Amino acid sequence: MQLWKNKKVLISAIALIIVVFILVSSFGDNTVDFSTQVKPILNKNCISCHGGVKQRGGFSVLFREEALAKTESGKPAIIPGDPGASEMIRRLKEKDPEERMPYKHPPLSKDAIDLLSTWIKQGATWGEHWAYIPVQPVEVPKPKASLWGLFRAPDLEWAKNDIDYFIYDRLKREVLEPSPQADKATLLRRLSLDLTGLPPSADLGKQFLSSTDDNAYEQAVNSLLASPQFGEKWTSLWLDLARYADTKGYERDDSRNIWRYRDWLIHAFNSDKPYDQFLAEQLAGDLMENPTEMQYIATAFHRNTMTNDEGGTDNEEFRTAAAMDRVSATWDGVLSTTFACVQCHSHPYDPFKHEDYYKFLAFFNNSRDEDTYAEYPVLRHYSSKDSSKVEYVTNWLRKNGYPLQAKQTRLLLKTWQPAINSIQADQLINSALLDTKYLGFRNNGSARLKGVNLEQKSRLIYRYNSSQVGGKWTIRLDKPNGPVLTTISISPVKEWTIAQVDFPQAAGVHDLFFSYSNPNLKLNENGLTFDWFHFTQPLPGKGLEGYARMEKTFWQLLKLKVEGTPIMLDNPADMQRTTNIFERGNWLVKGKEVKPDVPESLNPFPRNAPRNRLGLAMWLTSKDNPLTARTMVNRLWEQVYGVGLVETLEDMGTQGMSPSNKELLDYLSYKFMNDYNWSVKKLLKEMVMSATYQQDSKVRPGLIEKDPYNKFLARGPRVRLTGEQVRDQALAVSGLLKLKMYGPGVMPWQPEGIWMSPWNGQTWKPSQGDDAHRRAVYTYWKRTAPYPTMITFDGAGREVCTSRRIRTNTPLQALVTLNDSVFIEASRSFAYRMQHEAIKKNDVKSQISKGYEIMMLKPISAKKLNILEHLYQNAFQKYRKDPGKAAEMMGTKKVSVAPELAALTVVANAMLNLDELITKN
Repeated sequence: MQLWKNKKVLISAIALIIVVFILVSSFGDNTVDFSTQVKPILNKNCISCHGGVKQRGGFSVLFREEALAKTESGKPAIIPGDPGASEMIRRLKEKDPEERMPYKHPPLSKDAIDLLSTWIKQGATWGEHWAYIPVQPVEVPKPKASLWGLFRAPDLEWAKNDIDYFIYDRLKREVLEPSPQADKATLLRRLSLDLTGLPPSADLGKQFLSSTDDNAYEQAVNSLLASPQFGEKWTSLWLDLARYADTKGYERDDSRNIWRYRDWLIHAFNSDKPYDQFLAEQLAGDLMENPTEMQYIATAFHRNTMTNDEGGTDNEEFRTAAAMDRVSATWDGVLSTTFACVQCHSHPYDPFKHEDYYKFLAFFNNSRDEDTYAEYPVLRHYSSKDSSKVEYVTNWLRKNGYPLQAKQTRLLLKTWQPAINSIQADQLINSALLDTKYLGFRNNGSARLKGVNLEQKSRLIYRYNSSQVGGKWTIRLDKPNGPVLTTISISPVKEWTIAQVDFPQAAGVHDLFFSYSNPNLKLNENGLTFDWFHFTQPLPGKGLEGYARMEKTFWQLLKLKVEGTPIMLDNPADMQRTTNIFERGNWLVKGKEVKPDVPESLNPFPRNAPRNRLGLAMWLTSKDNPLTARTMVNRLWEQVYGVGLVETLEDMGTQGMSPSNKELLDYLSYKFMNDYNWSVKKLLKEMVMSATYQQDSKVRPGLIEKDPYNKFLARGPRVRLTGEQVRDQALAVSGLLKLKMYGPGVMPWQPEGIWMSPWNGQTWKPSQGDDAHRRAVYTYWKRTAPYPTMITFDGAGREVCTSRRIRTNTPLQALVTLNDSVFIEASRSFAYRMQHEAIKKNDVKSQISKGYEIMMLKPISAKKLNILEHLYQNAFQKYRKDPGKAAEMMGTKKVSVAPELAALTVVANAMLNLDELITKN
């Protein structure tokens, strides 16, 4: 009895402790949080009139210094510590509709006004949005015994790694329970689709499904991470961000030779290049010390911008548009931040000012490229034999005491840095007489090139085209009628030709005036066109042993016709552009000049870093940058789980969705940078090894109501496959898929008439042999006419950076998988495969069962088998009576087609259209 009394006393004491704890908690810190409580009210009700775009009455609530400043009335609207004297609170409470705020909108609730009053009373402090605060270590919410061990911790044997503790903690708060583990077949298919974009190979399936090893799942994970197809899958994701295409865009949309960048991505993902290095090479590989060819190719990331080949366009306008696109792609794709609106005004919702945009633009404003046909600068791709010749020339110069000239000569041979790309609209005289894309001269046409440093530069190398006789090209110093530097007779040539001329050395910096005259030209006839020209000095070392051979080799290489990839290169110091703020975003209205810099609201620019793209890359990949790691972690999470931890991949700012599990996002982001050293493969392995990932995806009763989009992950991911995966999977299960890697884009079958290319007359020419059945990542991508299957399944047009694909469900998608010729061909091949691999060769049930097993890695249910067999029997009866229809189904004119095969093809076609096949379960 005494024991029972002691227990009652103990229980009462415990209950009292709990009550006290609750009461203390309820009377704890009641400081109003700006980011979560105040800013949502301001964004919803105030900022459209009092923000970055409009500042009615001289009042803005975007930044604290603006909100506390004097308004047009001469008094501030917010007085920290005194809500009663704050005009803002008075106007919110005003009864007169002409005085009350928000103007001509419903009044704020009493609770909202009280909250704002309390906030002002507490000092009207501005808080930082969570995404702009540097990532810090996060404690894993592992269960702990409570109240001296009197209560047991929750049973969490379910958890397999730290991710699960975060998920379980959130599920408990939502009064949800995790789902049991998915069956092995479902799990392996899910894993393979996520890591490689393809269903698992037959060997991997057999090995995993038959294994009783406790480590079998991890072994499968490691195998898939090491697969060459891993890089192809994740490259598909990055191509949307890089706005990759095989054409230039706009009206003409001519071809662009940039596929080596896509191959660089595949290599980078397969080698698990650390993400900070991965970004740095794409942003500034050309600025690294002694850059490799692959680092140059990486910079094509920002040469995927569109080029307008239409006649009559302003090159400077579209050069500027390309530079701005690079700003947007960097912020959208790498930082998950909407920055483009800052082009015209300060950000309405986030802490970015109008001038921040142009300071950031300055990092990209000195690139050598312009809106021209040839897309210089390009990296020239020599054969192995010719590459050795480049090394011979540069080594000769280096060994004979000319290291600087060796470096410059190598750059010229490898990249063709043409000086013509430095000519701007305001540098041209008689511009009406000039072609808009090349420097083209009509009779007596002239042009000026400002500020050429001719110190020790007494050689001009140029590439020209002319079909006229009798032309002369004259270069004068400083004035249209100034001293003649040189006069060159222009001979007719059949194609673009490289030539050179030496002239007397002229010290210092000069304006050069070019003029062309030809008495044989008709009115408005173009007589001379330059593709590029390069001022340099003659190769040094004349008279030394081997000089003649070296110079001859140099000219052979320079004139050699080789493929080139557009790359990023910056102007030299004497050709730097200035960057100005554009008033209201209008590129023609220049405001004050700005220098390269980053927004003050984020991490500071690294000390001693160069103020160029290399310094920018260092800033982006700094562990103090709050957005870079979070963005990539969120993007990978979305690919694996279907929805990002922040659903709006394109916007982590105040207008984006709140994180479903901020602690987990920060935990993984910190681990990504520090423990994993930016390894994408290690991060993905952490995700797929979790119990969270391995859950069954079936929806339990009540789960749809509580979590319809599975943000809290009480079940496994279930999402429709991408357009690339839908096509690749059909080819894979049918046996048609060819795993040939790399190389130029290919053209699998598509209907005639999709391409309607103005000006160039290009047509889609279907690839033959293995190229017709390669993975979708290699499909030639034309911006004005993307491959229809991928677009129907929500692929991106890639005119600009696409941060997130929005999944849709439309009848057109079913029409593709049922009727597209690629899927019909796959169905025929799949039918052959089912016949060949069935256990009972002539038994239709055995054939269908084998086909289902090939697709889903597990036996078919009796119900599904009966439905598909019924479909077969109906088709068989039809084709037995009509051999012509059977032949048509099999794509042949022979009437001897077996009706059994044609009927099985119908079944195969239906199976390739099953929801469970085009969905990751």
